[in-house]
Parts: sequence; C-alpha cells; structure tokens
Amino acid sequence: MRCFLQHSAITTIILVIHPDDHQICENAIADFKKDLIIVEGGATRQLSALYGLHALKDIKPDYVHIHDGARPFVESKLLEQIHSTVNHQEGVLPVLPISDTLKRVNNAHYVVETVPRTNFYSAQTPQCFPFELILAAHEKAIQSCKQNFTDDSAIAEWFGIPMRIIPGNPNNIKITWPEDLETAHSYLQKRAPMFPDIRTGNGYDVHSFIDGDYITLCGVKIPFTKKLNGHSDSDVALHALTDALLATQGAGDIGTHFPPSDPQWKNASSEIFLRHAVNIIKKAGGRIANVDITLIAEKPKISPYRHRMVTHLMNILTISADRISIKATTNEKLGFIGREEGIASLATATVIYPGEI
Repeated sequence: MRCFLQHSAITTIILVIHPDDHQICENAIADFKKDLIIVEGGATRQLSALYGLHALKDIKPDYVHIHDGARPFVESKLLEQIHSTVNHQEGVLPVLPISDTLKRVNNAHYVVETVPRTNFYSAQTPQCFPFELILAAHEKAIQSCKQNFTDDSAIAEWFGIPMRIIPGNPNNIKITWPEDLETAHSYLQKRAPMFPDIRTGNGYDVHSFIDGDYITLCGVKIPFTKKLNGHSDSDVALHALTDALLATQGAGDIGTHFPPSDPQWKNASSEIFLRHAVNIIKKAGGRIANVDITLIAEKPKISPYRHRMVTHLMNILTISADRISIKATTNEKLGFIGREEGIASLATATVIYPGEI
C-alpha cells in the first residue's frame, strides 16, 4: 500500500474489500486511511474490479492501476516502469517467463502433450490501463454475460485493448496457498533493514496565563479561570508536539513555518500547525510510531479531558490510541508554574522513515 501512496503520479487509491472486513481494513490502514477510498466488492474478482472502477467515475483519471491485494510485495521500481510505459491506446502488463516445463493433461490425469513454453508468460499485477478504455471493457463484459475472466488484462484482450508486456518482479509473489505465507515471511525477514531509519524528535513550549475563561490543550477546550497568552490559540501541547515532529525531518520549528509576526496566524488553531508537520512527514514517506506529551501545570486538572485529547490526536496523526501518551504533572509549587503563572509542555515523537541509516 505504501508503495502506491508514495508514487507521485498516483493521486487516488480505491481499496475494494469484502463487506465483512471493514474493521480489519480500518485497523490495517490506520496510519494512512485518509488517503484511501473504501469500496465494498462483489461476488467475483471481476465484479470487485468493476465496482472499484465505478468509484473513480467522478474523478476520471487518465490511467488506472489494478492490483491484487494478494501480491503485497510490489516495489516502486515496477510501478515506475509501468507508469513510464503506458499510453492512451494500450495497457501494460508485468510478466515473468515460465521456466517450468508445461504439460497438457486430460480428464483422467494423464499427460497428453508437452507444450512449448516459448512465448508463454505468467501475468502479475499491478496492471495499468487507460481508465476510460478499461471501464468500458469491464462494463461491456458484464453486459455480454462474460464473467469468468481471471484478470483485467484478459478483459482488455477480449475488448481489443492492446497489452504491452514488461518484465515483472520475481519477488512480487501472489499469496494463494498456506505455504505461500512461509515464503512471504522468509522474504520479509530478508528485506527488513538491518538499521531502520527510526528518528526521534523533542519539543518544548510554555505560555503564561492572562485573564480568560478557558484554555485549549491538545485541541480540547477546557473551562478555566484564565487563558494562555500567545499569538495563536496558545495550545502548548500541540506546539511542543509540532516541534517534535518537525525535528524528525530537521525542518526547524513552528516559528520557521508560521512566524508569530505574521498576522494571519493571530488566534489560529494550533491544529493547522500540527497537520502541516504531519504532511511534511508523510511526503517524506514517514510513519508516526508514537508520540508522548507531558503537560506541566498546577491547574487545571488534565485527567478528565485526557480521553478527548487522545481521540482528537488520533484523527490528526492517523495512529491508534495505544501510540499516544498524554500525561500531566505539577511543578511541586516551584517557579512560575508553581505560582500558577502558566503551563509548559514537553513532547517526544518517534517516526519511521523508508530505508536504512
């Protein structure tokens, strides 16, 4: 999935699933579900592909890749080769030459003949097509009661769309049988980076109190006898977290991206700053592994609002609740915080980026 999300030419992803698999799907794509459109599939692969194409009708892309989820190891190099080969008149099909000797057998399970393997190939996905042509081919197939095609290139052939082949990838295996899972596991172990690019960033922010009737922490409004003083909404928690996330990209701090001297950020929601940092990470192919926020204040009490804070951050960061830690402590009556003159926040973020160190 991540391979498709990171390709610059792919703007929309339709995920076609079984009607019973919504929760499984939501859990699996929690890190990037905002980039996906989920569609329920049909009784056959052919119908599922058609429903996915129908979901693209309003978008009207020039081209569409159709990929089997049973092939989880597609690589960006293959995607790029497909994209650079496709044109408005023909589709592209990745294939592998067949190395085994082919035998034709009869119903009694006896060999009838040996079939020359010259010019025989096994087909892979993703297969890429001009969108309007493959949509028309699928719709014509259903209208003609042709519902036994096993892949989209077969429908394209039947409809008369030329299919150009390119070399596939032997690692792009299809998981069909239980033993295929063992092969997949072995492949994952081999390709796992020895030193994954895991980065940690820290952030700190502090704001003083002024007269008011609420404060905003982690995007949640909390009734209080004061408010925090600052240029934006002064959400110290989100400011610290934003700086922590930016640090994993060496991208400066909030002030670099949203200068306090700029009047457009006056009273702005700090959610804007946080979403900006999240987008920077996503564009670099990063995945947020976890975040940890510590609020330092004598008052107000944070615990009654912690669940709402976590829920709010789940939606922005697109990670699960167990990857978000929000806690509070006092300053034991010491310093300006102990005198109840303001609130401080510390944040730590861990982000996993593609590749190795």
